[in-house]
Amino acid sequence: MKRWGNMARVFTRLGKEIAIAVKSAGPDPDSNSRLRVLMQNAKAANMPKENVERAIKRATSREMDDYKEIVYEGYAPYGIAVVVETATDNNNRTVANVRSYFNKAGGSLGTQGCLDFLFERKSVFKIKNSDSIDIEELELELIDFGVDEVFVDEDEVIIYGAFEAYHKIQTFMEEQGIEIVSGEFERIPLDQKEVTDEQRESIEKLLDRFEEDEDVVNVFHNMK
Repeated sequence: MKRWGNMARVFTRLGKEIAIAVKSAGPDPDSNSRLRVLMQNAKAANMPKENVERAIKRATSREMDDYKEIVYEGYAPYGIAVVVETATDNNNRTVANVRSYFNKAGGSLGTQGCLDFLFERKSVFKIKNSDSIDIEELELELIDFGVDEVFVDEDEVIIYGAFEAYHKIQTFMEEQGIEIVSGEFERIPLDQKEVTDEQRESIEKLLDRFEEDEDVVNVFHNMK
């Protein structure tokens, strides 16, 4: 049941991200590069094709709720920085929930941008690894497009690049016929804080509360 619950939350979040992408640049994946990658993300998450089509259709209809992307920043107990990315049609509800989660855990919600100095935003792509891909050559080519790290993780190649280079990296790989498994943005902590096992357990309970909220898309922290 927990697995199905997690899948439902992933599908809901992807649906919101797809809707926001469609609202921003239209429903045609050929001309909407962000939508193209989100459709790949949905495929990688085993999200049914009908769900994707429904999200696109809803985004182009007048009945579609106006989802907005809002970022909340604060501190969990023991000084752990937490960034919560949301997609919501009701900011009052979402901010009340986020503040409540922080307060009940003994943390605090901060002002927007207060944690910018602790995290670096990155574009992150995953592609399928194959014998036809020369990793060193690919990395050399991608450096010109804003990539700073390429490494192999089992049957996937993970590519980290500058936040603003997302579109350039995506376009290059598509032009080279490289299949993108997923593409997203991450906030990488510039420094990580050590915690005890007991402290970790307390902080993870708070992170779980965020993850369980349907308005939350991503959660990032600097706990080691």
